[in-house]
Amino acid sequence: MSKVWHMSRYTKITDNIDWGLIVTTFAIIFIGLLCLYSSARVTGLTIFYKQLIWIALGTVIMVLVFIVDYRILMYSAWPLYVLILLSLILVLVVGREISGARRWLSLGPFGIQPSEFAKIMVIIWMGYWSETRKHIQGYGIRELFMPVFLMALPVVLILAEPDLGTAGIVGFIVLIMFLLLGIKQSTLIGSGVASIAILPFVWWSLKEYQRLRILSFFDPGRDPLGSGYHAMQSKIAVGSGGFFGKGFLEGTQTQLRFLPEHHTDFIFSVVAEEWGFMGSAMLIVLYLILITKIISLGTRAKDRFGSMLCFGIAAYFTLHIFINMAMAIGIFPVVGVPLPFISYGGSFMLMNLICIGLILNISWRRFIF
Repeated sequence: MSKVWHMSRYTKITDNIDWGLIVTTFAIIFIGLLCLYSSARVTGLTIFYKQLIWIALGTVIMVLVFIVDYRILMYSAWPLYVLILLSLILVLVVGREISGARRWLSLGPFGIQPSEFAKIMVIIWMGYWSETRKHIQGYGIRELFMPVFLMALPVVLILAEPDLGTAGIVGFIVLIMFLLLGIKQSTLIGSGVASIAILPFVWWSLKEYQRLRILSFFDPGRDPLGSGYHAMQSKIAVGSGGFFGKGFLEGTQTQLRFLPEHHTDFIFSVVAEEWGFMGSAMLIVLYLILITKIISLGTRAKDRFGSMLCFGIAAYFTLHIFINMAMAIGIFPVVGVPLPFISYGGSFMLMNLICIGLILNISWRRFIF
């Protein structure tokens, strides 16, 4: 009798796991490994093997995140906030400098990028804050002042690294989550006017190379061998792929190393060049399935905290996918935003799989409480 009960309980647990989400995730990871192998082959396969290690480690962490009740994160929001803030300060002091930016803390042969974990931190903190303020109908300046200030601190620290792309992602995740909670119309209009008014100050606060990248977006030909080089080479790679692509390992822009950052920021260009429009469309469909599953779950979560986690993670994936692909085809400035599950990066891969673990956790626990 006991054995039958255990079997039925196990069956119930496995039946309630969102296997479609898992299959979709690892299908995208598989595509990413093919593209990373192709882009790394010309410079050495070290990063490919490192990515395999990160995927294995991330999968273990994903399972652990799935097992532990996600509602515990409600009580971890403040400690996590302080930990990430201290990490961002630490990286500015003792972080490893690469190409003029301090973004990584060295852990032996590996590097951890604290700003990547700031993304999940703001999602958890905003979910916690919304759960504790769910009695409020329409947020005004008085209710928003403190959370906006607290969320601005990590954004400012990330900008100081400097990392405009990650700072923008964190800021937009927070903005989207605030909009989902409901902001008073007068506050929304006032905030919009204030944001437009400070744009000139934001422009002059940017680093010189960041301003050049934005200017090159409007006119890539103004500096074809400098700030406009990345965008121009990426568009050549995407366009040369045609409908069916040049074939695996046959992309000339990638294999001849004309395409810079082809294993990170411009890996979608590798997809488009080698697999063409059809391969790119298949990847986009997989991403759409992933995001719609997460949003659908957010509407069916048992509590507001779970819903906000889902919506925040959906915003996180959507922003990365849109900005990265838009950069590759030249309709967005080059800001250094990687493509989820595809681009090389240990911290980024861990973040992506932690997010999937959280979504699986929320999905599964709908049936047990």
